[in-house]
Order: sequence, then structure tokens, then C-alpha cells
Amino acid sequence: MLNRVRSAVAHLVSSGGAPPPRPKSPDLPNAPSPQTAAPPEAPRSPPATAGSGSAAPAKTVEARASFSRPTFLQLSPGGLRRADDHAGRAVQSPPDTGRRLPWSTGYAEVINAGKSRHNEDQACCEVVYVEGRRSVSGAPREPSQGQGLCFYYWGLFDGHAGGGAAEMASRLLHRHIREQLKDLSCWSSQKEVTHESLVVGAIENAFQFMDEQMARERRGHQVEGGCCALVVVYLLGKVYVANAGDSRAIIVRNGEIIPMSREFTPETERQRLQLLGFLKPELLGGEFTHLEFPRRIQPKELGQRMLYRDQNMTGWAYKKIELEDLRFPLVCGEGKKARVMATIGVTRGLGDHNLKVCSSTLPIKPFLSCFPEVRVYDLTQYEHCPDDVLVLGTDGLWDVTSDCEVAATVDRVLSAYEPNDPSRYTALAQALVLGARGTPRDRGWRLPNNKLGSGDDISVFVIPLGGPGSYS
Repeated sequence: MLNRVRSAVAHLVSSGGAPPPRPKSPDLPNAPSPQTAAPPEAPRSPPATAGSGSAAPAKTVEARASFSRPTFLQLSPGGLRRADDHAGRAVQSPPDTGRRLPWSTGYAEVINAGKSRHNEDQACCEVVYVEGRRSVSGAPREPSQGQGLCFYYWGLFDGHAGGGAAEMASRLLHRHIREQLKDLSCWSSQKEVTHESLVVGAIENAFQFMDEQMARERRGHQVEGGCCALVVVYLLGKVYVANAGDSRAIIVRNGEIIPMSREFTPETERQRLQLLGFLKPELLGGEFTHLEFPRRIQPKELGQRMLYRDQNMTGWAYKKIELEDLRFPLVCGEGKKARVMATIGVTRGLGDHNLKVCSSTLPIKPFLSCFPEVRVYDLTQYEHCPDDVLVLGTDGLWDVTSDCEVAATVDRVLSAYEPNDPSRYTALAQALVLGARGTPRDRGWRLPNNKLGSGDDISVFVIPLGGPGSYS
């Protein structure tokens, strides 16, 4: 177990956040949000108190839970109303006022076409200072005692079944990462543990602590639903991309596409889910089977031979159908229609602690992992040009746009701007969002090829890989 977290000053360069109060537990306090904006009018939905355990008035907390957007968008009351308009679906980006996101990062978002009451995506972009701990249990020496370090941070949080989990993660996950990285500044070099692996472990731990905080506070603050989380940390020359869910990140470098994440769905994680069901059958409640069949088994097929596969198999084999095989499969459906326990289409993320199987008391959370997959990209190994970018997008982008189409848009948009024009990355983010949203016609949003555009919330970060740019 980690030592009790000491009181720390959150030196958030880009937001000027105030120091948090001294925590009462090994995890971080639930601090006021520096990233969300209150709506211009009373919420249209019933009041909820998701997201904040601060001393803010209940009415303020309720308003934030109802509808909030990242404060770096600097939306006016009228802008907030336009951002919440499902019919117009206006694209939102930070204003071009000279005050830019770190590295001149581009950002754009658009609300869904009526899929949910509000935009359940959230975003965060910060420069975070880490104050080193004075001692680390087990460290043989402390050459960097008292020294700190700084990291850049970007996060996309795709909420589902409510926006509370995504809003909470956008406010607090980078603070959990900061707490975990405190040990890094005073840890001596050891052959068996690399600096890179310590950073990866810090990010993984932070995701777990964020999920545990959501579990503790879900009743008192109504942290509804869950969220996929896609996070980027730049530290000491390396980019760490952590993904838990079905959002996606790619690098486009000199026309080459480098995947920096993979989606975690019932299909891609079938074997992990089946293994858990095999080891702990009580989690299936007698309602589900961990085995997979090409289709649902019918009672009349008892005793017949049918193709199946289990947690150890990638191929298919035959087995004799028994009574327990008539239960509903743990994983069912294909592609975007694949579901765990016929309920949820993602297998990693934060939150979902109250999620139950439909018309049942059986919890689904044990099958949903909060741990991200972390991939590392060493910026110092390449000489990047201004057109080399890291693109982050929620699934609203990738549902209708391929990696190759994104790369083509990168080339088309950036070539129209001067290399030193910092607004080019926001223009690219806007083009990607517009390209996925489409235009309204024929009873829906359509792409140029007349296929349906994305009706989901869409959020996109475009991060230039040339190094830190101007930031406020």
C-alpha cells in the first residue's frame, strides 16, 4: 500500500488551480472543477449532485452535473446553449484569441444527434507540476530529494449512461497521476526497474485509484454511469498513451500511420471475460455461460454436437450440448452490437459501479476493467516536422472514419496553412469533427457519400509532435 498522501500544491500552469485541501484518505480529495462551466440557466433535467465533494453550494453542483463543457472552450451563456443544441450540432473549439492550449493543441467537439440528453464526452488539457516526495520506502538513495518535475496532459472521457463519471474523471484523473508520479522524482536508477516502467505503473495506478474514488462517492454524489478514458502524458521526452475503452489514438508521421491504442470491446477481450467467468462462475449468477457458440442454443438441440470455444481457444471445436449450455452467453453479438451480459459494449473504463444486467440484480462491474493499456512513443528518436501529429478521438469519430481517412485529412488541412501558424491544429480538429458529423439532409446527418454520419458525441484533440508550443 502507498503511504498516506500528504498535502500537495496543485501547480496547474494552464489553469492556475488553487491548492487542494489535505486529503483524509490515501486517495485524492474531490476538488472543485477547473475544467467545467456552469450552464447559463437552470438545468432542464432533475437535479443531481454528481462530481463534486467540495463545499460548493448544492445548486452549483447540480448545475454542473446537468450540463458542463471544458472551460478552455470559454463558452458564453449563449455558446453553452448552442453547444447543447442537438438539432444544430454546432462545432465547438477554443476561441482564437491568442491564448492557446499547450503545444498549440487543436480541439473540437460536437454534441450527439439526440442519442443522450446532453454531450456526455468531456475533455481536459493541463500542464501539471509534480512536487517530489521527501522519502520513498525502499529507495536506496534520494539524489533528487526536493526536486519536482512537470508533465503535459490531455484526456478524453466518453461517458455512457450519464455524464457524471466522465465529468469527475476530467477533473481529477490528472491529479491522481500527479500523486503517483511524486515517487518518480526521488527514485534512484535501478537496472531491474526502468524509468519508463515506473511512469507506466504510475498511470495504471492512477486509473485504479480514480475508479475506486468513483465507487466510494457514487452514492453521496450520484456519479452516474461510466466512461471510457483516453489519456496522453508527455514526460521527459516520451509520450505515454493510456486507453481504457473504445476511443482511439493514432500518430500521423510523414504520411505513415502509427496506432497508439486499441479498442477494448467484448469481441477483443472475449478470452479475458470468459476466463473470469470460468474461474468465478458465481459472477454469472446461473444466468450466463462463459462458453461461446456461433448462435443461441435451443432446447431441442440438447444432446447434439455444436461448435463452441472457451477461454483457451481462438479456433472452434465441437462439443455435446448440455443443459447449462442453454444459458445466455456472457459475450454475444458482433462488431458494434457485441455486448457483455447483453448490456454494455465496452469492457474497460471508469465507473459503472451501479450497472446491473437488465431486469436483474447481477452486477456487471467485475467484468469491466479500469486498467488502461499504455503505449509509449519516444519523441527523441525522430526529427518531427510541423505536420506530424497525434490524433485522439472518441468513438464518435472512428465509427465513421478510418485511420487512412484521418491521415488524408491531416495532409489536406495542414498543407493549406503555413507551418508556423498555430491555428492550423484547431482547423484540423474542426475538419475531422465536421467530416464525421456530416451535414443534415434526408432525415439525418449524411456524409458526402450519402452514408449516415456519426450521431454520437464527437471529441477530437490534435497534438503536434514538434514539441511544446506557446501556452497560457
